[in-house]
Amino acid sequence: MTSRYWAVSLPVQNSASSVWSSLQEQISKHSFDTPLYRFNIPNLRVGTLDSLLSLSDDLVRSNSFIEGVSQKTRRQIDELERVSRVESNALTVDGVPVDSYLTRFVWDEAKYPTMSPLKEIVDSIHTQVAKIEDDLKVRVAEYNNVRSQLNAINRKQSGSLAVRDLSNLVKPEDIIISENLITLLAIVPKYSQKDWLASYETLTSYVVPRSSKKLHEDNEYALYTVTLFRRVADNFRTSSREKGFQIRDFEYSSEAQENRKQEIERIVQDQESLRSSLLQWCYTSYGEVFSSWMHFCAVRVFAESILRYGLPPSFLACVLSPSLKSEKKVRSVLDGLGDSSNSTYWKTEDEVAGGMVGLGGDADTHSYVSFTINLV
Repeated sequence: MTSRYWAVSLPVQNSASSVWSSLQEQISKHSFDTPLYRFNIPNLRVGTLDSLLSLSDDLVRSNSFIEGVSQKTRRQIDELERVSRVESNALTVDGVPVDSYLTRFVWDEAKYPTMSPLKEIVDSIHTQVAKIEDDLKVRVAEYNNVRSQLNAINRKQSGSLAVRDLSNLVKPEDIIISENLITLLAIVPKYSQKDWLASYETLTSYVVPRSSKKLHEDNEYALYTVTLFRRVADNFRTSSREKGFQIRDFEYSSEAQENRKQEIERIVQDQESLRSSLLQWCYTSYGEVFSSWMHFCAVRVFAESILRYGLPPSFLACVLSPSLKSEKKVRSVLDGLGDSSNSTYWKTEDEVAGGMVGLGGDADTHSYVSFTINLV
């Protein structure tokens, strides 16, 4: 998919078809590999020059905003597809690939009546895109919250023995709990295991001889059990701490372990469900944002063409996608066709002398209307 297009309008002296034929001929002659398409913009309601001028700043700000939401949604799709390990789908607008939607653009009269004032159309587009952005924030926050819960559980399951959850490492037969006896879990530094085995029986009185058993070992620590009389447990904890051994508080409960397992399964299912629904929502919403953006670009081309060439509206709008090496040749062709006395219609003397800046100051400075549409 082509990722960068120029939206261009050229002044029309006699007929748009003759300008189109000349443009096709010149592009074919000087840059045959440059895709070229008509950008079909309807006759919109012009309003007054003052209304167009006051709209110009809004158009620049709104374009940055709408393009930003489009790119933000696209990045979210890329991330979700990567995490889900699904093959990237071609992004579409109502089933039409986005680049085809641009190059075969058709104005949606039902959604944006052409008799509406331009500002009303722009405000409507901005409102729709802003709502999608707000929805995106809420949905992503909900998804990230579940991800954070699962990540926190995974950290507990995979961290060092000093901090991780021990429930999946300890079996019922490893623990002795009675009226007089208790089994404690000791976290022993990996390189202090010999010291532990040599000393644990003497850390306090009433320790069951040879009761310590290693259950697990990671890169830093080893997990040992030790059984002793309940009444000396506190003394054993104190003596262990003085020797550099940590006694972890642990109470085995098969019911709690089963509940924990079910909770993890539920969160995993919630994450998968939210990720799938968010991805589908992003596919749909990207299409809506892109459609709104292309209608906005059509308004922008129309408004700037009026400001550049004057009334009545008489211009040819098109989109091109030149390669980097062909840009200068294509610009030269467009400059030749854009050279028209009409292009000074709304200029002041200073602008005529210094060169006309694009609408709002962000479009390229040429004798014709031109700005770039970055799809990705």
